[in-house]
Amino acid sequence: MVKVVKFGGSSLASAEQFKKVGAIIRADETRRFVVPSAPGKRNAKDTKVTDMLYECYGIAEEGKEFAGKLGKIRDRYDSIIKGLDLTLSLDEEFQTITKNFKNKAGTDYAASRGEYLNGMIMAAYLGYEFIDAAEVIRFDNDGNFLADETNQILAARLEHSENAVIPGFYGAKEDGTVHTFSRGGSDITGSIVARAVHASIYENWTDVSGFLVSDPRIIDKPAVIHTITYKELRELSYMGAGVLHEDAIFPVRKEGIPINIKNTNAPEDPGTMIVESTCHQPEYTITGIAGLRDFVAVNVDKDMMNSEVGFCRKVLQAFEDNNISIEHMPSGIDTMTVFVQRHDFEGKEQQVLSAIHKYAKPDTIEIEGGLALVAVVGRGMKSTRGTAGRIFSALAHAQVNVKMIDQGSSELNIIIGVSNDDFERAIRSIYDIFVETQL
Repeated sequence: MVKVVKFGGSSLASAEQFKKVGAIIRADETRRFVVPSAPGKRNAKDTKVTDMLYECYGIAEEGKEFAGKLGKIRDRYDSIIKGLDLTLSLDEEFQTITKNFKNKAGTDYAASRGEYLNGMIMAAYLGYEFIDAAEVIRFDNDGNFLADETNQILAARLEHSENAVIPGFYGAKEDGTVHTFSRGGSDITGSIVARAVHASIYENWTDVSGFLVSDPRIIDKPAVIHTITYKELRELSYMGAGVLHEDAIFPVRKEGIPINIKNTNAPEDPGTMIVESTCHQPEYTITGIAGLRDFVAVNVDKDMMNSEVGFCRKVLQAFEDNNISIEHMPSGIDTMTVFVQRHDFEGKEQQVLSAIHKYAKPDTIEIEGGLALVAVVGRGMKSTRGTAGRIFSALAHAQVNVKMIDQGSSELNIIIGVSNDDFERAIRSIYDIFVETQL
């Protein structure tokens, strides 16, 4: 058995947290490959090292003196090294960082140093081999991740390695330029490493005991999901559930490798197993509830729209021309509605409307903002009668007006559009009927 273990920023924020992580890794000799994040917050008023690096590099890019800011970052790492009683020195690394900041090496390089330095400390603490992610994770010159090439390089590098630390979040383009994944991308690195070594399991350690049925900022102490499929997790992650980066699923899904979400501060808790498929019956009809605010609905009306070949394509062309991604597209006989994120649409709304008129020649177009989308996800919904009815009954009882309903043919999820003001009330009402009361 081979396990790949990834630890998030809160798990590595201090020497005390490092010691917890070290004990977890040493407790199981099959935990052979470690992917660390940059140090996170030590307390609510603290700042993540990645954010400190962005700020520091921004000052350097303006040509201003940044030594003081970089010194505070150095202090964070030195406090961890001292707390672990290591003899490791980062003098050479910080000299290189200073030089590259002055030469304006880029924000990706700057942000990646958080994981890079933490990886060096982790390797020294565990006595593991350190492998710079820039040497084994590849992007093309446009910044697109090269999955197959990376897998070949990484598999060959790790084939004869007994134990190794590979920093998360970044890799490099073909010319050696450092490039990062989006925020939270250390999850993706862990998944990539798991695929390369054909891991038995990928353990993702964080500060919660698994994936929760709903957002704890909205629901007080929500239930833990014990088993969830890749598809369910993908739906929930896309709609804002933030324990795992949504793109971390793809590398392990190809190999059928399960992911176990675990709590660094409560390592005995079973956490959540993320699997390809399972006969495990969900505890509730639904697996999870997630959602996002700030969407815009573009309602396009045209008589006899259903008989006009290519009408939908013409409308969507207007959004594509303006590089706006579509979220959902419910339609009727003479109307179709396109849901988009407000921050993508707001500055381009008139260009989009003009293009829709040009391509599709609709009768009318109306825009409605201030909308939120709530996703109710669960493999149990397919075999349970009346799920949609229970959802809408709960929303009606909570006096939530439903603006949109969209259910895929897989019956894995139901998307509901509500106003931003009703967002939290909608989630609470759905959680109550399926989890609290289980009517």
